[in-house]
Amino acid sequence: MRNSLLLSVVIAIAGVSGVAAPDAPARQPNVIFILTDDQGWGDGGFAGHPYVKTPHLDRLAREGSWFRQFYVAATVCSPSRAAFMTSQEPARHQIHGHFATAESNAARSMPNWLDPDVTTLPDLLKTVGYATAHFGKWHLGGGQDAPAPDEYGFDESKTVNSSGPSLGNESKSPFFRAESTRLIVDETIDFIRRHRDRPFYANVWTLLPHALLKPTPEQLAVYADLEPRADDPAFSTWMRNYLGNAEDLRSQMRVFCASLTDLDTQIGRLLDALDEFGIADDTIIVFSSDNGPEDYRIRNAANAGVGSTGPLRGRKRSMYEGGIRTFGLVRWPGKVPAGRVDETSVMAAVDLLPTIATLAGAALPEGLAADGEDLSGLWCGRPTVRKKPLHWEWLFGVQGTEDGYMPPALAVRDGDWKLFVNHDGTGAELYRVPTDPGESHDVAATHPDNVKALTEKAIAWARSLPPSAARDTVVAGGVVTKRTPR
Repeated sequence: MRNSLLLSVVIAIAGVSGVAAPDAPARQPNVIFILTDDQGWGDGGFAGHPYVKTPHLDRLAREGSWFRQFYVAATVCSPSRAAFMTSQEPARHQIHGHFATAESNAARSMPNWLDPDVTTLPDLLKTVGYATAHFGKWHLGGGQDAPAPDEYGFDESKTVNSSGPSLGNESKSPFFRAESTRLIVDETIDFIRRHRDRPFYANVWTLLPHALLKPTPEQLAVYADLEPRADDPAFSTWMRNYLGNAEDLRSQMRVFCASLTDLDTQIGRLLDALDEFGIADDTIIVFSSDNGPEDYRIRNAANAGVGSTGPLRGRKRSMYEGGIRTFGLVRWPGKVPAGRVDETSVMAAVDLLPTIATLAGAALPEGLAADGEDLSGLWCGRPTVRKKPLHWEWLFGVQGTEDGYMPPALAVRDGDWKLFVNHDGTGAELYRVPTDPGESHDVAATHPDNVKALTEKAIAWARSLPPSAARDTVVAGGVVTKRTPR
């Protein structure tokens, strides 16, 4: 069980011992963190999708900044979410894949949940007066004796995939998931209404567009006349090749677009509520997805599997850009530049905690091993160069191996360069991402110095991680392929 009082004392001591809190703004900003599930980097009207209608996401992009090189910390759900919460790469907690049954977790050398004693972003914000809430998907551990969201710093929660208070029962209605975003936003608006006179933080984590997708007839009617084409010039070569093998592209794309458009409609209701309450200018909105889009070869994901990666290679479970690069939309009227499209800055999920903590006036505890860094200056328009490299590890199989979606098991991004390499230093692939976002041109052979330097960083990072039997299997020369798709 977490002891919030103890954490407050630790932070107070940290301030005394030299880790001083930044100056808080005159009014601490509210924060809403919207995290969708399996939404691809190209799945938005503002992102160039030729079919899906997302007027409210388009509005967020117009009124805020889009960081186009924004990365999550993992290729699948649970580890990605853990990084947002903790500013630590998930392998540090042995969260290698999604949380499932205790047997499945043990087979992948994983715990059954994120350690509730780890410092989280809501923990820090509560120490400086924030009300905190989590609505929607959880997936940071469940089952018998699993900690509920309140043990991670949340005052209120209504969730799915957790042991806490439930958002609803999927078995009650065949359209529960199709209507779930409305339920999540209903809870969020009610929370904001009750707490709008003090600073608040709310996670709004949707279930969509994760499979299974089954939109209501009303949602589906919006796309009744859609006739998608796999060879649409708006899609990149990677996407055209992939969609060309879809079983029933018209039906799949209609269902996918209908689901995502209703999600967008509900986000519009949330934006309208902030305007109605008169607090839009005092509220930071961060919008991302937990990983890249699903692959239709997963047995239950025919419809969810037509999400777009834009020009990027790979999909969910792949450490190529299509699996780990997601939206980095940030809106804060008057503080974050409106209409900015940042093509060059590298930003990541692990940066959320230190960045929000700075803007809220919360000090980081002394000794917190954060893998992210404070990029609040970058958010607010000041030139900022990332200092820390980003690391990834994936120990399991990848759908689309035959399509070139499965790289070596380690990846590191440092500056313009991204390297893949095996744990033993073999198999290096090197890409200069800003000029080759589709990772089509491996330049390892012509840049040996970059390969050497980045290989050393990747292997040193891997050696700093807790031991793992799953990693030992990969290091011994095999690839773990038995998994539960998620």
